[in-house]
Amino acid sequence: MVDPFLPEPQKVAAVRDALPATGAGIYLNTGTTGPLPAESMQEMRDAEDWELRLGRATPAHWEDVLTRMEEARGVLAALVGGDPSGIALTHSTTAGLNIAAWAVDWRPGDRAVTTNQEYPGALGPLVAVRDRFGVDLVTVDLGDGADESALLDAFDAAITPNTRLVCLSHVTHATGIRLPLREIGELAQRRGAWFAVDGAQAAGAVPVDVEGLGCDFYAFPAQKWLLGPEGMGALWASGRAIAEGRQSHASFTSYASLDYSGVSRPWPDARRFEASTFHRPSIAAFARGVGWLEMYVGLEWAHERGARLAARTSDALAAVPGVTVLTPREHMATLVTFRVAGWEAGRVGEELARRVFAIVRVNRAFEAVRSSVAWFNTEEELDRFVETVAEIARHTPETMPRRPSLVVLDARAGG
Repeated sequence: MVDPFLPEPQKVAAVRDALPATGAGIYLNTGTTGPLPAESMQEMRDAEDWELRLGRATPAHWEDVLTRMEEARGVLAALVGGDPSGIALTHSTTAGLNIAAWAVDWRPGDRAVTTNQEYPGALGPLVAVRDRFGVDLVTVDLGDGADESALLDAFDAAITPNTRLVCLSHVTHATGIRLPLREIGELAQRRGAWFAVDGAQAAGAVPVDVEGLGCDFYAFPAQKWLLGPEGMGALWASGRAIAEGRQSHASFTSYASLDYSGVSRPWPDARRFEASTFHRPSIAAFARGVGWLEMYVGLEWAHERGARLAARTSDALAAVPGVTVLTPREHMATLVTFRVAGWEAGRVGEELARRVFAIVRVNRAFEAVRSSVAWFNTEEELDRFVETVAEIARHTPETMPRRPSLVVLDARAGG
């Protein structure tokens, strides 16, 4: 059990015991998928066992599903600083951003504004509304993200009076720029535009205050920094979004009442945006995992430690000859993206995996390596990671001493 009041060394050790995958290598890819807490996995197994033994067709099962969904909305609202009535459960960040994009009553000639570092989950819905409605889709070039004043000037120019939606990331997935959302939100509000945020690389990694950010929609996933299962996510919607946003889809769960004559009454809260048929064990694991983060790990501690370790790693990598850190030091969260001179990013990723079992993300579009530094990492393993990057940078792919790969055989295969 993790005690939130343990001294940091003991607490880190307890946290890592509760996250077994952290012992399989240097886990630096939470920005793709985080390690599952043993507690969440046990919750999922218990729910699956219940369904196996007793089935899923009883009224009691459906009541339990609704209860679990309410529990999830409660812990997720606390996570992002909102009210549970503003939380809709989704199947992914992408699903939430589709809801946001289609909530606008689009007309030909309207404008949508985004950036040149958006993940396809955010960009795809914007391209779809552009192609369907003749919307003008404008992309702001973030550059290296270091000059916040220049960024805000670019958004000020892009967000014109005919802009209906501004959609961008809290923290960009590619280079890890932490955008000035509050100021961009103010620009959007002044022009009457809706403001939607992709929180995939922020929720769980850095503090989030949806009310303070001034956004209308904030979408985030379970499986990244919240260490939850795949196939789950959430969308926070503002009062304005709930009252005025168009429904992009509808199901029986998005209505407080619905009958065969077509008489309907949507929920007066964010549930009006929800789809149906969620996997009950995943709902339970999502709620339990976020509750574990909030009550036992402590979000304030996790945010502070993650930011501290990321800054430490960034500084260490920047000091290595031949390494260029792309993440702006003054505008970073917990992602640290870098390049090694003379090396393809994919080859760097292979060497890191081979030499110190480091699990990183290779971004081939930016020809860079992304390391997701988390609060459960240790200083010692991050030092080994940086030392290995330095070893790679001292060589070329041709002069790098070869090291045999370790092949892990699946004992279940037999033979």
